[in-house]
Order: sequence, then structure tokens, then C-alpha cells
Amino acid sequence: MRYLILSLLLAGPVLADPPTIEKVIASQSGDTWRFDVTIRHPDTGWDDYADGWRVLDMDGNELGLRVLHHPHVDEQPFTRSLGGVPIPAGTTQVQIQARDSVGGWSEGTTVVDLN
Repeated sequence: MRYLILSLLLAGPVLADPPTIEKVIASQSGDTWRFDVTIRHPDTGWDDYADGWRVLDMDGNELGLRVLHHPHVDEQPFTRSLGGVPIPAGTTQVQIQARDSVGGWSEGTTVVDLN
């Protein structure tokens, strides 16, 4: 019985660290915006990696999504961009939220001022 309990504990899901947004640069180009987002995540390979980030308005509505198609094990932190993001007129702040392949969307967001 003791070994069964130990086996069940060891076989449970392992929750990895969520991705961390280290830096965001937002720049306007005409009617749309470009976001350069720097993320750090302890990617281990295809089994656990930062696989996306998104731009949200302050109410949590998605304005843009950047899918990351592969792990960045040897490139940490890494920066990826998303252009052509329409931001509603009068919006002064947005949020950036990162995602990883194991834990899904991070609970926290990074607020970005749009100047």
C-alpha cells in the first residue's frame, strides 16, 4: 500500500513554471499596432514550451494572437512580434498574456500603456 501511494504521487501531473513576459514594445503604424513581446519560459522541448501570447483589451477581449510553433530551449528569453493588431479608438491600455503548452494561459497579464 505504501508503494502504491508513493507511485500515485510520483505519477501525478507536474506543473511547470508559467511563461514570464519580460518586455513589451508597442508601436502604432497607421490604424494598427505592432507588439514586440519578450518572454522567458523554461522550455524543455516539445513536451513543455511557451506556445503563444495574446493582446487583450482591459475587459479581457482578445485583440490579437501570436502563436509560437516551436520550443525555444536554447533561446531564452526570446522576442517575437505581431503586427496589424487593430486597437479600438480611445484605448489607452492593453494587456499581454502568455501561454505554455502544459499550463495554458498564465493567470497574470502585463499592462501596456499605448502612448
